[in-house]
Amino acid sequence: MKFALKHLKLAMAGVAMMSTQVLADTHFLIPGGPGGGWDTTARAVGEALVKSGLESNASFQNMSGGGGGRAIAYLIESGSKKGDMLMVNSTPIVLRALSGKIPYSYRDLTPVASVIADYGAFVVRDDSPFKSWKEVIARLEVNPGSVTVAGGSARGSMDHLVAAQAVKAAGVDGRKLRYIPYDAGGKAKAGLLSGEVKMLSTGLSEALDMAKSGQARILAVTAPEPIADYPEIPTLKSLGYDMEFVNWRGFFAAPDLPQAKLDEYTVRLQKLVQSKEWEAVRARNGWLNLFKPQHEFIEALEAQEAQLKVVMEELGFVRRWLN
Repeated sequence: MKFALKHLKLAMAGVAMMSTQVLADTHFLIPGGPGGGWDTTARAVGEALVKSGLESNASFQNMSGGGGGRAIAYLIESGSKKGDMLMVNSTPIVLRALSGKIPYSYRDLTPVASVIADYGAFVVRDDSPFKSWKEVIARLEVNPGSVTVAGGSARGSMDHLVAAQAVKAAGVDGRKLRYIPYDAGGKAKAGLLSGEVKMLSTGLSEALDMAKSGQARILAVTAPEPIADYPEIPTLKSLGYDMEFVNWRGFFAAPDLPQAKLDEYTVRLQKLVQSKEWEAVRARNGWLNLFKPQHEFIEALEAQEAQLKVVMEELGFVRRWLN
């Protein structure tokens, strides 16, 4: 009996050790400053991983510079030597490679998985004279440069591209839009709230933070249909403009990532999006689940790259002779 009890205790200890080994401390690398979509996504994922018990701890590192290129270079150079490290990114990694703004592409890294989809949103201060998207278009039709539009990234980047596409759908020349770039979403928000610019092009999750605080109003989003969690927000399509855009956000690892570690990340993220802790975070930010493991993620990246290349050429962000 004592022998059996002894081995039962050892077995239980072994299970405890295995449970401890499953939990990880993931370091999230964020290629921009605080307050932007990358920052929000990484911290939300880290929060839900810990609360759901899938990780013991999560740490975060903001690394601005070079349109995200500095963080990508750091991830490449560091390799997998620094333990569990995931870099959050989104559509800009495709856009900036196409435009030549960064010397890297997703092919220089290990795509792990996409996790969410976020829509574009157009935001004004709560005291803005613009009460609707149609009023903004009416002003732009008279003078395309009369409405300054802020974004948390450089000219030709996603915030700029989405705004240019939106006004183009209304018959306004998107190339004439007066876009003001800021270094990350937090500074772009500050630019709007301080009155430096008249409108902000950003992700819905960042826009919701401002709207809920009473500082700003969301005029429209780029969703194909009303968002279930926020049906009161107009979509461009519901206003009669044929334009929609969805921005994936996902995670990348070092180029030398071992297959076993990739498998571990994939399982962990898949369990995350099925958890109640994640559902609370997702609904709070107005995101859609868009979990795609590596092979599906890479297929989606390749398709988006081809599509955006055409759009960027049409808007003059990429010269055709570069093809």
